[in-house]
Amino acid sequence: MSSSDSHAPHSHMKELTLTFAALIVLTIVTVKVAKIDFGSVAINITIAMFIASIKGLLVALYFMHLKWEEKLIVFFAALSIPFLVLMVSTMVWDVARKTAEKVYGG
Repeated sequence: MSSSDSHAPHSHMKELTLTFAALIVLTIVTVKVAKIDFGSVAINITIAMFIASIKGLLVALYFMHLKWEEKLIVFFAALSIPFLVLMVSTMVWDVARKTAEKVYGG
């Protein structure tokens, strides 16, 4: 197989290493942000979930190799995102409601 062959294996080691470093940094950011009170449990959870979503996107793109896959495969992987948003939104709403009941005795 010649080096000009389009099917030659390509190493993504540099990108994977940078992705791993970004995940470590984002994990540290998540821990630091978790110690800050933003005034509402719903806001705290939303910020934490936003950071987790970025980390999930990095994992999907690089470690699951979606960045290098065909568009149809990426489409079906992305099809789950609206359901994830629905579940997370419901969770945030429920936690905020239960917290308000506990605080205000409702």
